[in-house]
Amino acid sequence: MKLPALFLCLLALGAAPAAQARDALGVFGAWAAFRDPQVPRCYAIAVPQIEHRGETAPYADVGLWPKRGVRGQFHLRLARRSMGSAPITLSMGRNRWQLVGGGYDAWAADIRMDAAIIAAMRSAESFTVSARDAQGRSFSDTYPLQGAGTAMDAATVACAGR
Repeated sequence: MKLPALFLCLLALGAAPAAQARDALGVFGAWAAFRDPQVPRCYAIAVPQIEHRGETAPYADVGLWPKRGVRGQFHLRLARRSMGSAPITLSMGRNRWQLVGGGYDAWAADIRMDAAIIAAMRSAESFTVSARDAQGRSFSDTYPLQGAGTAMDAATVACAGR
């Protein structure tokens, strides 16, 4: 992913007013890392391989909130509002996980799942999230993982000791 596309994505996410408060740590392949010292929090973030028009601008991120004791929380912003009763599935290589969430957001079910997803992200080429929207239509997004490990490491280092 090109640097301007990632920043355009962040602007589309409504980050423009707070963008000055965030420190860009770098762009690593398809992923970027940021630190928000005012929260404090750090995160690695990416957009799907194929840009499309959904109800929202989808993205995947792995976040750290040191003051809350949260390190390595996997999160997805879905392109469409998910159907409440339908599963949200993350597929990566031979691994499949049922995510929890609702509306436009999905997360790992617990810290063990977070750790398993993040570990798999370091060696896989991509992952795909699949769900059904509020009207029952299937949709999916695929995220490249080139640079994900480096972006997650940069975020971790930036929030170390905070």
